This record gives sequence, structure tokens and C-alpha cells, in this order.
Amino acid sequence: MNLSAILQRSALNSSIRSFFNAKGYLEVSTPILATHLIPEPTIAHFATRYIGEFTGQREVYLVPSPEVHMKQIIAETHKSIYQISPCFRNNEQIGSHHNPEFTMLEYYSVNANEIDSIALTEELLSFIAPKHTAEHLLPPFKVQTMAQACWQHAGFDLDKTQSLAALRQKAGELDLYVPDEPESWEETFNRIFVHCVEPNLAQDKPLVLTEYPEQIACLAKKIPNKPYRRRWELYMGQVEIANCYDEETEKEQVEQFYRQQYARLISQRAFSDEVIPDIDSSFVQLFDGRFPQCSGVALGIDRLLMLFGGYKRIGDLILFNLSDTMSGGH
Repeated sequence: MNLSAILQRSALNSSIRSFFNAKGYLEVSTPILATHLIPEPTIAHFATRYIGEFTGQREVYLVPSPEVHMKQIIAETHKSIYQISPCFRNNEQIGSHHNPEFTMLEYYSVNANEIDSIALTEELLSFIAPKHTAEHLLPPFKVQTMAQACWQHAGFDLDKTQSLAALRQKAGELDLYVPDEPESWEETFNRIFVHCVEPNLAQDKPLVLTEYPEQIACLAKKIPNKPYRRRWELYMGQVEIANCYDEETEKEQVEQFYRQQYARLISQRAFSDEVIPDIDSSFVQLFDGRFPQCSGVALGIDRLLMLFGGYKRIGDLILFNLSDTMSGGH
């Protein structure tokens, strides 16, 4: 058992709470068991069964993110909130940067957008970073659009590669595998990004990649007159640390996302053993005009601890990590 990691995690959590409490954010604690989830076909879920003597049985789910509950709190209170929460993603490789159970810091800033969240996250990391943290892990952040990163590291103009045919052609020119049966634009783009862009991202400072392609469906607002969304991801030492949206507030857009993504989820898992979670269609009613302008950030605590503490494996700082317990380790 790594006492140093225990102490570092405790100190980090205390610093996070001090930072947000001083700014007037409300700390919340929402369930890790949910009866319904947001439809996200790219995430595999854990399910268990509640057995009630009088209420009968039903399937419930370990949350992959506290978003589904936190947005209900925002709709009711219009307050900026944060939470340090265990999260769970099934079918997740157990490796240097992944574990099926992990800890997420999620914070929502009311009356703010994704650009405001960049400044807030810079301030947060400056506040919580331990003394003598390496310079390349400290703010200020570098900021680059996804289109700029694609041009710099893969040599193509993302603005002009919006069709699947054009993107497949570009993947072939980059000597990447392109299946005969067309896959989605998102799948082809992710292959290019993972193999050609992500490994070459700058490492001398934390890097924020902004303006994600609109074809990658999520609950971030679209940018008017551009094929991109108001979304960014933060990389530190080429490791993805945080994901941010200017949260969608239009009911029609949320409803369309739910309808399309649930249909995709059903289609993808029809012939597999993966869980198809229940979806609460009434969730979209939160966006009937009472959901405020806000920006949300999800930040991986375990990966941040890895970087701050110089750990090589996420399992070195997670107590009773799954790979050890499955192999009989202690």
C-alpha cells in the first residue's frame, strides 16, 4: 500500500475543496447508482440489480459521470457546483492511464462559457499544484484549435475535410487502415487523431485543444456558421486530463441528441453482451427554459495525481486497484 499516494490524494482533495469553496461553489454529493443514464454509445456501462421486498427488482447502473444528477441540481438551483466522485466505465482497458473505476472532479460554472472555464482551470491548477511541480505541468496553457492541430501534425485542412469520403481519402494518404465498409466520420477522425495528432501534441506546457468537430456528438453547443462545437480538452504531457463543454441549453438540441444517440446505442449493442441502460426521456424537460447558461468541466483526478507525483501507472496510486485484486494481489 502506497502511503505517499494516500497523502498526496488527501492533500489534493483538500486543495480542490479550498479553491472552489473560496469561490462560492457548492459542493454536492450525488449517487453513484443511477436508475437512468445519458445515452453515450462510446461508453460501456456497469449494471447491477436492486431487489426490493415490496418494490420488486430493477436494473440500476454505476455512473460513468455524475453529470446526469448534477445537471438536475443546476436546473433547480442555478448555482455553480462541484463534486469529487468515483466513476465507472466498463470494457475499459486496465493500463498505465486507465482503470474501470476512477475519480472525477466535475465542476459547473453558471453564467460562464468554455472560454471562461479555461481561465478557471488555469487558476485551479496553479492553486492545487504541489510545490516544485515541473514547469511543463503548470499554467499558462497553450491554446490551439483542433483544425490547427490537424494541419500542424497531420497536414490536412479540417475545414475542407467535412465529408466522410474526403476524410477516408486523407486517412489513406496518411497510411492508416481504412476499412472497406465505411465507418462513421467520427471513427475515421478518431483514428487520424490517435495515430497522427495526439502523439505529437506539444509537451512543454499544458495544451488546450478547442473547437471539436460537430460530427462528434455531445451536449456542447455548436459554434454558429462553423462545423465545430464549443468544447475543449486539456492535455498535460500528452495525457488527456480534462474535458469541457459550453453546455447545451436548447431543449430541441438535447432532445435530438437523446433520440439519435439512444438509437445508435441500441444498434451497436443489439448483438453484444454490453449493457443497454435505461434512458429517462424526461431529462430533456430540464431544458424547458430554466436551465442556465453554464460551462462544465470533467477532470481526471487519478491522471493528475500521476503527473504531479511522477507515477508511471494509474494502478500505483489507486488503493485496491482492480488488476491487483483480480490477480489475487493485496
